[in-house]
Amino acid sequence: MTDDDGRHDFDFLHGTWSGHNRYLNERLKGATEWREFTTTLKCWPLLGGLMMVDELTIPNRPGGVTVRSFNTETRQWNVYWITTGNIDPPVVGSFRDGVGEFYSDDTWEGTPIRVRYAWDSRDPKTPKWHQAFSVDGEKTWEINWFAEFTRIED
Repeated sequence: MTDDDGRHDFDFLHGTWSGHNRYLNERLKGATEWREFTTTLKCWPLLGGLMMVDELTIPNRPGGVTVRSFNTETRQWNVYWITTGNIDPPVVGSFRDGVGEFYSDDTWEGTPIRVRYAWDSRDPKTPKWHQAFSVDGEKTWEINWFAEFTRIED
């Protein structure tokens, strides 16, 4: 394996960021009301960049930790979102031309869903992320969380 196999695709995220978030109040119910809030994200690499961890701090509510692990054989990232007492199934995927898409199967309030995380690092000074759910085999998606990040520390 070489260093250009995808293992550095998340390097843009290392450091400390302020995040502007929009979060859909209710998911998969046709809701249109969004909650906006600011977060702080601190991200650092492990194992020479084959893993990375970030901590998301959300005011007035529990945040979470993301653990990313790069599989050198598949050239894909496994991304785990962890909150107190819960580890979501990993979303798995890779980047192409600065855009990363990561997918998993899960359930939301008893409904089977397909989950997509998407990262846009084409402008590494303001990377963007969103989460979406599909209940119809990826024919349609409901985006339920947007975040845009601005670096606050190098």
